[in-house]
Amino acid sequence: MEQQKTPHEALAGRRVLITGGTTGIGRATLLALAAQDARILTFGREEEALRHALSLAGLSDDSGLNADASSAADIEKIFAAVDDRLGGIDVLVACAALGAQPIHEMSDADWRYVVETNLVGTMACTRGALERMVAQGSGQILLVSSISPEIKAPGESVYAATKAGIDAFALTLRKEVSEKGVRICVIQPGSVGSDMQPCTDREQREAIARGEMLFAEEVAEAIAFVLTRSGRCDIPTLRIEPINQKTG
Repeated sequence: MEQQKTPHEALAGRRVLITGGTTGIGRATLLALAAQDARILTFGREEEALRHALSLAGLSDDSGLNADASSAADIEKIFAAVDDRLGGIDVLVACAALGAQPIHEMSDADWRYVVETNLVGTMACTRGALERMVAQGSGQILLVSSISPEIKAPGESVYAATKAGIDAFALTLRKEVSEKGVRICVIQPGSVGSDMQPCTDREQREAIARGEMLFAEEVAEAIAFVLTRSGRCDIPTLRIEPINQKTG
């Protein structure tokens, strides 16, 4: 008897928390998943950027809140909103991150804030999602990392360290929760045109035209691809980079 392939999982109606959904890859993901009728909650530090992102996605103010991924108190507030507004969580997409300078060019408070945002905040959001997903026996967690830990470009020592931590955390965690019905994926983008880039919008457009940068929407498409695979399909890592990615 011929077996039928398991159908893809639709995003419509699924309860999704997107961290850092106000800029860059996070905002592009917000728009992509909202277009597929996912039920979304997102957060960001800046009120104006949050309202703009929600408006672009056609979502109400109830779909967002002001919060900082580096704050333990704010993480509690976020997951209280997850429970209250979404009634739980099926998907976490962790995009919240900051760029950084070399550690010797940053104040002690500044580099620690980047680590608290990029790595600790991602781990804390993962923990909040896992508490709910393990209890219900299902869920997907997708963490946005980077190719920075591999290429080790000068100037990215702090940033690369946080992304290397995310890689190790996620790929170890997936072994710890795979039998609990929770899938873990790490997306590793190369250079992406976004608010995080130190270059101007014009320079980003030129780099995209040369194939040296991706549109944030291309990474969002990859995220949507992972989230819609069948329950029997596991994608631990997905690397996506421009055709002419610089490696140093």
